[in-house]
Amino acid sequence: MKKTLIATSLATAMASAVSLSALTLPSVAAAEVSANVGVVSNYFFRGVTQTDDGAAVQGGLDYGHDSGFYAGTWASTVDFGDGTSYELDLYAGYGGSFGDLGYDVGYIYYAYPDGDDLDFGEIYGSLSYSYLTAGLAYTVNSQASGDDAAFDTGDLYYYAGVDVPFGDSGYSGSLYYGYYTFENDSSTNELDYGHWSAGLSKDVGDFGSVGFNLEMADISGDHAWADSNSDDLKLWISWSKSF
Repeated sequence: MKKTLIATSLATAMASAVSLSALTLPSVAAAEVSANVGVVSNYFFRGVTQTDDGAAVQGGLDYGHDSGFYAGTWASTVDFGDGTSYELDLYAGYGGSFGDLGYDVGYIYYAYPDGDDLDFGEIYGSLSYSYLTAGLAYTVNSQASGDDAAFDTGDLYYYAGVDVPFGDSGYSGSLYYGYYTFENDSSTNELDYGHWSAGLSKDVGDFGSVGFNLEMADISGDHAWADSNSDDLKLWISWSKSF
């Protein structure tokens, strides 16, 4: 995601860092290596476009062990208007469950190899029960600097979401809300913002999965680093396939 005070979007992935629409973590039910590819009409990270409202090509490679350990990498094209062309994420973590309660903890590093001082890293954790998931991510290292720098160390992102399958139809619906607080903005809260997304996806078998999504961020025009239309409702579509 874009981290400067110019124009910039989980997840996610994470569901993007830890955004439900930006990043897909590997299954840890059995030891395996898997891959995923996808195309989106607009790449959002935590409510803000990373492609200047353009399309993106994405993909990743994951390893999951039956102990609960997983590691992987994920990449996407981006367009920040400054020559930065792609994002490369590296992550590792551990997931498991206590009865019906699932948990996931780990670290993710967001790298922009052809960008200028954009890289940052987060530790994250989440809990899940049935169709519900809630978690947070905390920025522990960043190339951003300065007293008024957003996306510096100490930033905190909270999120909660629900993902519900519609029987055996192959359709599922999702609803997600996230809130971003910035450490260097704690006195004025001018940069802090919330965002939400809703989606409908369809499993199309060997052809992968397609999705239709709505995205909206509560970002005012006073945010110089945010897209001027970030507070408008936006529709984006996606296709992805795992191997």
